[in-house]
Amino acid sequence: FHRAMVRTMTAALRIPHFGYSDEVELSRLAALRKELKSLCESRGVRLSFMPFFIKAASLGLLHFPVLNASLDEGCQNITYKASHNIGLAMDTSQGLLVPNVKNVQLLSVFEIAQELNRLQALGTAGQLGTNELTGGTFTLSNIGSIGGTYAKPVILPPEVAIGALGKIQVLPRFDAGGQVVPAHIMNVSWSADHRIIDGATMSRFSNLWKEYLENPAAMVLDLK
Repeated sequence: FHRAMVRTMTAALRIPHFGYSDEVELSRLAALRKELKSLCESRGVRLSFMPFFIKAASLGLLHFPVLNASLDEGCQNITYKASHNIGLAMDTSQGLLVPNVKNVQLLSVFEIAQELNRLQALGTAGQLGTNELTGGTFTLSNIGSIGGTYAKPVILPPEVAIGALGKIQVLPRFDAGGQVVPAHIMNVSWSADHRIIDGATMSRFSNLWKEYLENPAAMVLDLK
C-alpha cells in the first residue's frame, strides 16, 4: 500500500492543482441528523455527517459532470463517468487508504451510511480489498476527524477533483436579523485539475453542494 501511495503521489505531481475554499453553515443539517440518528441506530447503522456530504456531492456532480471525469495521460481525451464512485480517505492501520462508495447516484443517504459502516469496519480490520479500493471517480477527505480546519488536498489520479472537510465547530455568526447566534460551521477546501476544470466551475459546484447542506430540504427535493 505504501508503494501504491508513492506511485499515486508521484503521478499527482504532474497535475496543475488549483484550490478553492469556503465555509458551510450546518445547523439545519445537524438538527436533521440528530433527529435521524436514533432511527438509524435502531436499524443497526451509525449515521455520521459524511453520508449527507457524499450524497450532496453526487447531486452536484449531476450538474457538473466534468468533476466526475478523468483525463488520459496524453491529455487528449476526457472520459465522463456515469457512476459516482465517491472515495473517502481513511487513516487505517495499513496507512492512508481511499475506499469508495459505488454508484452513489443510485443510493439513499441511509444506504450510503450502511456502506460507510461496512467500509470503516473493513478498514479497522485491515481487510479492505481491491473492489473497495479501485474505481473511484471523486474523493472527499475528512481531515476534521483528526482535527484540521483547512487543507490543500492532493488529487488522486485519474480523478480530477477532491475535497477536504474540516472539523465542525460551534462558532458565533449573525442571523438574518443581525443577532449573534451559535452556528455549526465547517470549512471545505477543494482541489481541482486546472487542465479541464476552471475556477468558475469549481465555485458553482461548491455553491450547489453548500446549498444542499445548508438547506437539507432542497437536497430532499432533488433525491431520486
